[in-house]
Amino acid sequence: MIYYVNAKASRDGDGSKAMPFKRINDAARIAVAGDEIVVAPGVYRETVNPVNAGREDARITYRSEEPLGAVITGAEPLTGWRRHAGNVWVNRVKNGVFGGYNPYTTMVCGDWYFAPTVRHTGAVFLNDQMMYETVTLEECAEARPDPCAFDAELSTWKWYTEQDGDETVLYANFHELDPNREKVEILVRRNCFMPDKTGVDYITVSGFDINKAATTWAPPAAYQDGMIGPHWSKGWIIEDCEIWGSKCCGISLGKYLDPENDMYFYTRHVKSPTQMERDAVCRGQYHGWLKEKVGGHIVRRCHVHHCEQTGIVGRMGAVFSTIEDCHIHHVCNSQQLGGAETAGIKLHAAIDVTIRRNHIHNCIMGIWLDWEAQGARVSQNLLHDNQRPDGAPQAQGAMFNCDVFIEVGHGPTLIYNNVMLSKESAVLPSQGVACVHNLMCGAFGLINSGVDSVVNGQREPRYTPYHIRHRTEVAGFMTILHGDDRIYNNIFVQKWPVTDASIPPTSADHQVVGTAPFDIFPTYEEWISHFMMDQEPNMGALGTYHFGHLPVWVDGNAYLGGASVSKHEKRGLVNAEAKVTVELAEQDGRPVLRTNAYDFLGNFRDGIITSDILGKAFEPEQRFENPDGTEIIFDRDYFGAHRGLDTLPGPFAEGGAERVVW
Repeated sequence: MIYYVNAKASRDGDGSKAMPFKRINDAARIAVAGDEIVVAPGVYRETVNPVNAGREDARITYRSEEPLGAVITGAEPLTGWRRHAGNVWVNRVKNGVFGGYNPYTTMVCGDWYFAPTVRHTGAVFLNDQMMYETVTLEECAEARPDPCAFDAELSTWKWYTEQDGDETVLYANFHELDPNREKVEILVRRNCFMPDKTGVDYITVSGFDINKAATTWAPPAAYQDGMIGPHWSKGWIIEDCEIWGSKCCGISLGKYLDPENDMYFYTRHVKSPTQMERDAVCRGQYHGWLKEKVGGHIVRRCHVHHCEQTGIVGRMGAVFSTIEDCHIHHVCNSQQLGGAETAGIKLHAAIDVTIRRNHIHNCIMGIWLDWEAQGARVSQNLLHDNQRPDGAPQAQGAMFNCDVFIEVGHGPTLIYNNVMLSKESAVLPSQGVACVHNLMCGAFGLINSGVDSVVNGQREPRYTPYHIRHRTEVAGFMTILHGDDRIYNNIFVQKWPVTDASIPPTSADHQVVGTAPFDIFPTYEEWISHFMMDQEPNMGALGTYHFGHLPVWVDGNAYLGGASVSKHEKRGLVNAEAKVTVELAEQDGRPVLRTNAYDFLGNFRDGIITSDILGKAFEPEQRFENPDGTEIIFDRDYFGAHRGLDTLPGPFAEGGAERVVW
């Protein structure tokens, strides 16, 4: 069955082509497996709440008739502004329009939120730009730039809200503009396209412009909402959509509502938030966290931008998913929100998740895989400018910056064939990570750090789970021992100046590019020699080594322009004097990489890396392999081109000074 929707229809219809529905949600209430909903161009100010699930062999498809022509928005236009004083205007909205969820009384707050709790989930938009909220009317009138904002000029456009009886009062500083002659909207609805129940499987959403929703802070042990998301379902496809303007998250592939665990630390205080994370993992098994029931989503060719927490978020619900060919940028740039859940892509438990061929830039952080990135693969991505602008201080509660952050996982986690141009390439308070064939212009950070805490004068280990291979079932819990990393066939370039060489690799702000931070770990031969392999083991004596560092493998890398070299490097090329340039330019609207790095490689080549060479991550005893358990041979490059019998280091099979990279 095909249902038709047209917001411009003269009156409500029956969903036929001759008499289309005016609202998408009318079709969403009745569509069943195999049905298609075709949506005509227009603006749909509603929350689409799919009721029925599709099947793997009979999906329910929502399709914009014209690519990006159908707009689903959580905003409403607001007219009738009156001048209050100077450049500040005022308006009033009856609270009845918000139903049971008023974004102007609901605060952004919760577990792992570190910024002051002073922002609402609502917002005012001027000509499609989210304005900056203030705490007082005086601050709104002053319109001073926020020194922490990524765009200081934009931060001078302010708004403020207060309640007066049954009305929300909104003030906004529009500078010299008359808001009654501009496009002014306010956030009204929490979501744009999201089922309110779990298990609504096999939905396709294709070609929509989805924007401006009053989403809530989405920490990992809480219910995670976004403007669009499957809500703990299986097999969604979100494709060819533009998703932007969320107060918190754009796409949520994340967690269901568990009332006994939701925002537990924030509301009850008596258990640590890390403990509630462990609880969430175990409770998830009870709530159906199985490969057969949850995850397996595809997000592809989407343009995700200007969201203030994450572009894509997901706790446990993103397992076995693929995020590919997306353009993700300008995430968490206002610095009005801050906490441990901010990035272009932020996933917990990214089990067998593939993140490939994406262009991610100008985010507070590019990709953050937290806990259980077991089997995750990050490949063929272009990552750059994921850092604060020069001169902008770190806001209160804000995270550090990097291209890729792998936190407290046991592996195996693969980072390969990426172009990584930000000041910090990879932050790894983790173990079991393999970096293969990347171009890395930034440093490693949080090496042998960022995991355990010292509380009451004693070490409090952060135990995190690992899983049955290629499944969600928990196999065990263990603290992070550090090490168990593989660094093969990368090009390291000291692109950014070292302004403070004293910042150690245990910091997230380490500045020296290269592999020297891995010198503290043993080789495999050094590590295994302690374990009494030729005699009966002594449990007491071996305790020292059971909780010691794991070995690392470093081989076949090129170090240019002052990049540091690990003592474990076997066959690397080192040219400290090379005057290497690596720049990203724009040509005909496409990013072009220009570098002379390959001029310094000469005849240097190394062998092809395989799953057998990388071996198994220690704790889960799982190979670095494909999700189906088959071997990976790293004989394809950033573009998918074939590598021959031997190979250049870095992401490209062939050298060259200039190439379009996305």
